[in-house]
Amino acid sequence: MKLAYKPAPLLRRTCLVLLTLLLTGMANAADQAIEIIDAMEELYRGESSLARMTMIVETPQYQRTMEMESSSIGTEKAFIRILAPRKDRGISTLKLDLEMWNYLPKINKVIKVPPSMMMGSWMGSDFTNDDLVKQTTLTDEYDLTMEETADQYHVDLVPKSNTVTVWGRINYVINKEPLMPLSQNFYDDNDEFIRKMEFSEPREISGLFIPTRMEMIPMNKEGHKTVIIYDDLQFDPPEIDESIFTLRNLRSRF
Repeated sequence: MKLAYKPAPLLRRTCLVLLTLLLTGMANAADQAIEIIDAMEELYRGESSLARMTMIVETPQYQRTMEMESSSIGTEKAFIRILAPRKDRGISTLKLDLEMWNYLPKINKVIKVPPSMMMGSWMGSDFTNDDLVKQTTLTDEYDLTMEETADQYHVDLVPKSNTVTVWGRINYVINKEPLMPLSQNFYDDNDEFIRKMEFSEPREISGLFIPTRMEMIPMNKEGHKTVIIYDDLQFDPPEIDESIFTLRNLRSRF
């Protein structure tokens, strides 16, 4: 389905980032890096969003494909439900502020995800719980430095002393024109390259070019990768029912 153009708040914020970077020239590199990374992290969120996604988990032994739907409001509320295949249908994830729950319909049980498990695998994929619900705000939890090439920004993010994370450094590569992410490279405390996320297949949504395909590739697991494809993505829809983001909805049959 082709989405109609509308000047959403997300578009206005991203245009403001571009104007700040390209016209004023007054912000230092650290301030520019913060503006850019905040804009990239908001690309898939907006004030609110609705999405349909396909997730493909590939290993040397098997391939699994799941269809999902998600809803979000800002960074505080997120809901993801698996629609297919049938054996996984109804498995759901709810995030409210800093808390997260998973619902497993086969055993009719809601399991609260402790903070210590936020970096654990989501549904056996190469994405973590934190990747799926974006609990961490990068510019709050990391110190940023930036280098530029003719057509790219390269931003290094190093965790602050009080940040709880398994990453020693994240390198974020952003295309300048149009402004959109290209890759994220994740390193451990010994600066060993652990995994990378690549963004591709940009499509115009709400006046922005947004990559609709993300591939997470672990460097230490040969032949493994997880692909997320956005089949449909709507920013700031007219209404999102607040009852979506409840434990009752987490258990609901559909």
